[in-house]
Amino acid sequence: MISRIDLRGDALPEGGALRDLLPRAEFDVEAALEKVRPICEDVHHRGTAALIEYAQKFDGVTLEQVRVPVRALHDALEQLDPAVRAALEESIRRARTVHAQQRRAEHTTQVVPGGTVTEKWVPVGRVGLYAPGGRSVYPSSVVMNVVPAQEAGVESVALASPPQAEFGGLPHPTILAACALLGVDEVYAAGGAQAVAMFAYGTEECAPTNMVTGPGNVWVAAAKRYFTGKIGIDTEAGPTEIAILADSTADPVHVAADLISQAEHDPLAAAVLVTDSEELAKAVETELETQVAATKHVEDRIKPALAGKQSAIVLVDDLEAGLRVVDAYGAEHLEVQTADAAAWAARVRNAGAIFVGPWAPVSLGDYCAGSNHVLPTGGCACHSSGLSVQSFLRGIHIVDYTRDALAEVTHHVVTLAEAEDLPAHGAALKARFGWKVPTA
Repeated sequence: MISRIDLRGDALPEGGALRDLLPRAEFDVEAALEKVRPICEDVHHRGTAALIEYAQKFDGVTLEQVRVPVRALHDALEQLDPAVRAALEESIRRARTVHAQQRRAEHTTQVVPGGTVTEKWVPVGRVGLYAPGGRSVYPSSVVMNVVPAQEAGVESVALASPPQAEFGGLPHPTILAACALLGVDEVYAAGGAQAVAMFAYGTEECAPTNMVTGPGNVWVAAAKRYFTGKIGIDTEAGPTEIAILADSTADPVHVAADLISQAEHDPLAAAVLVTDSEELAKAVETELETQVAATKHVEDRIKPALAGKQSAIVLVDDLEAGLRVVDAYGAEHLEVQTADAAAWAARVRNAGAIFVGPWAPVSLGDYCAGSNHVLPTGGCACHSSGLSVQSFLRGIHIVDYTRDALAEVTHHVVTLAEAEDLPAHGAALKARFGWKVPTA
């Protein structure tokens, strides 16, 4: 059901050579880019009419308008299962508790007497948030996108989610209910690249946004790439990933269950176990057979995901080698299930989120840990972070110098400007002092 990669015995290669030995899903954003380009430009030129046409073509629904009536949001909340509402409210509460602590304070540094640089943090003005549809419904993604934007102080928040034929062309009612709980009343029944284009260009119904965030399929990722530079994005999210660094102390029941939990997202989902224990590897293989047989979504998602080239059990000589492997892999979600798990977790450098020990499974982070589950995939954790309040803030430097403070440094500025053959830069300072360079 799941393949093995045996890295024992020989010295592990460095850098990219080690990454190339590890499993990874094929996710060709560049190929998708050429297909989303005409869709994006069609939305640019035809606006709402194009969105309605694509809703019929891709989602099989006939829309009269793309914006969801506010009444539909309230109705969805009123009809929401009380247990689901309570769970969403707790998820929101915990997410707010964590994200409220992420806002950076303005800070002023005195560089010299009379010369200061202040860094202030300003939220983007308007953001478009995407909640995927398709195989599953993700109200949790609504929470994970909306809460950090709100805690950052974003004034205008809009959300898009694909229209569903089953619900009369509206997004899934649980998505709508989550929006109502969060106080988001600008919601659009739009999916895929066309939703990103709606946010980037604006339409008759939707004002353009400064930024688009949220997970989605390859078409969403390609549209984000297409608009990079015009709008801000969080990341080009690919298929979900779980990696588990485990030793002989790990419980194979837990490990197998956690691998399956992410495999049920998508046939391209990646499930990777890195271990120095042959016994654990065998026990997990046995557990996978048993647990998968008793699980939903087996044939269409879980088996293809576990059997795919993106999933494997990776055997290593010891945990030091295992640490190198998981750092090279850079998983979206990394569990550390070892003796002294906190110590090993503290040494990990590349992961979207790290889950420490047997009582912090990835599923907790998906819903109610308080952390954010919009995380870098495809190895991007080596250079990118998950969604946070900081994602929606811009740092602006405010430079404030007195005459004397400028005079004291003018000769250095003039020297550097002339060294770069940009004499007008220096002249801008000389002009303030009668074209004479003050002496140091």
